[in-house]
Amino acid sequence: MLKKSILLSFLAAVLLLLGACANGNDEGMEDMDHGDMENTENTDTANDNGEMDHGEMNHSGSGEVPEGLQEAENPTYEVGSQAIITEGHMEGMEGATATIVGAYDTTVYAVSYDPTTGGERVENHKWVIHEEIQNAGEEPFEPGDEVKLAADHMEGMEGATATIDSAEQMTVYMVDFTHTTGGEEVKNHQWVVESELSPAE
Repeated sequence: MLKKSILLSFLAAVLLLLGACANGNDEGMEDMDHGDMENTENTDTANDNGEMDHGEMNHSGSGEVPEGLQEAENPTYEVGSQAIITEGHMEGMEGATATIVGAYDTTVYAVSYDPTTGGERVENHKWVIHEEIQNAGEEPFEPGDEVKLAADHMEGMEGATATIDSAEQMTVYMVDFTHTTGGEEVKNHQWVVESELSPAE
């Protein structure tokens, strides 16, 4: 009888010990799974941020052009033709094959401005055209002039006060292209200037 009691006590102790180990492992597994989920969430957040950033740089447009913008009569690159982008404003743009959607003669500006949404000052943004500046008259602006932007190429641009960094009369192009790094096609990108294009082979 005594032996039976000792044996039962021993079995009970073993079962309790096994149960405790199992619970500990389950908790460990739960902790590990939770940790993995957190890592996944962080990765997703990073991906979402990356996609959002990419979206901000996408520069696709509606194809609408500012009122008063004149089509170029004899552009080097005709509408419907293709050209290679030799200098890109964002990652994956340089080296891409562009299809010319529109060609216009205007004054083209590089500008620096403080976004209306806050954040760091944008230096030497390329490009804003004369027709995208609020209350622009017929005379072009000169480097150093302070203007208010009507362009909305990037978040925080429209309504921002900008300084003209450079000004030049030339043909600008609206183009479609696909990033060399992959991704969706950019439609109606505004703007690329002639010196940033070369003939497609």
